[in-house]
Amino acid sequence: MDGQANQPRVLIIVNVFHPDRGGGAAVFTDLARGLAERGFAVTVRCAYPYYPEWCDKSGKNGWRIQRYEEEGVKVERYGIFIPSRPNRLFQRLVYESSFFFSLLRSLPRGRAYDMAMVFCPLVGAVAFATINKWVWRRPLWLNVQDLSATAAKAGGIARGRLVPAVLNAVQKGLFNRADVWSSISPVMIDRLLPLRTGKQPVLYLPNWLNASLAAEIRALPDRTRRPPADPVNLLYAGNIGTKQDLLRFCQALHASAARFMFRIHGDGGHAESVREWVEHTGDTRFSFGPFLDEAAFAAALHATDFFVITERSGSGGSFIPSKMIPGMAAGCPILAVCDADSPLGREMHNEEPGPCFAWERLGEVPEFLNGVAAQPERFFAWRQNAVRRGAQHDRDLVVDRFAEAIRAIASAKGVDASVLQDGTVR
Repeated sequence: MDGQANQPRVLIIVNVFHPDRGGGAAVFTDLARGLAERGFAVTVRCAYPYYPEWCDKSGKNGWRIQRYEEEGVKVERYGIFIPSRPNRLFQRLVYESSFFFSLLRSLPRGRAYDMAMVFCPLVGAVAFATINKWVWRRPLWLNVQDLSATAAKAGGIARGRLVPAVLNAVQKGLFNRADVWSSISPVMIDRLLPLRTGKQPVLYLPNWLNASLAAEIRALPDRTRRPPADPVNLLYAGNIGTKQDLLRFCQALHASAARFMFRIHGDGGHAESVREWVEHTGDTRFSFGPFLDEAAFAAALHATDFFVITERSGSGGSFIPSKMIPGMAAGCPILAVCDADSPLGREMHNEEPGPCFAWERLGEVPEFLNGVAAQPERFFAWRQNAVRRGAQHDRDLVVDRFAEAIRAIASAKGVDASVLQDGTVR
């Protein structure tokens, strides 16, 4: 298809979108803009910005629908209930259902699109996309960034047996209404396959480094042979919630005599407890600051020796952290603490972009930090592996694959391995 008039009209349904940060917002925003750059007519239906602060950042959240165009993308914002305690089940259910009912007001305009793409973790968004498909008979693409039911159980939101079982059944039923599935890692695809009751193709399409952050990283000086510092520099930047269990990691380091400097920047449901802990301990090895903008984030990655990613035990079966990608792209080794069989653990084992510790080995981290400076060649190997793996998350390559698959779906040709050119269809 040549020319914008012949390109598919794509509806993208997400909960977070620019200026939200974290939670996939940068990737969702960059995909919409990347498709618009390629001539697609793209409409995004999303919530008013609220993430990761869990507050109304625009002052406009409510019943009114906001419509505007930005960088070639038509954006529609819908009101959503923003929970004050997002880890409480009742508030979480209201949060999900409010987005579903808010989106329902757009249902009469579903005929205007050739296909819809919905991003999970918000089941309310998936439920709306399913209704939209049923009413208008348009193809539906489901991209799974996070298995919500699994994450709710692991994060303590859904307790006991009944509630997780119900959530899993609802999730499975909604997922199987979609015509095409995709996810962001081979391990995530393996977790999805048992949920499939039909013959939907399952595509592996990794997340990537969004264009503006990639430009910030490229502008920084080369650091290929810069040795690790003594004391070693650590950085955590991103969402701070239940799934990260960051405070537990900090407490273990605090109890040791290890030499390190740990900068923490972020926001989220548990950010305040981490900030208060840092201030209360008075341990000068720790510092806490707000979420970084892209230029400051790139500079912080360039200055640090290890980018820290923690993942609460039992929670990692539902997702893989996208913040790995900027760390690797900046040539910054990853220091991960997670379950060995999680998507993150498998990625760390297979690609070796840095050291990985299971939670039961958390006590080994201080000794490791004290010995980093004495092993520069090992450090350089991690850095090389990080850069190599980061290069596989090329923005244009992945967005081009999305574009080819969208054309095939919208034209009813179906998706096969030749569409993505690398056989990544299950």
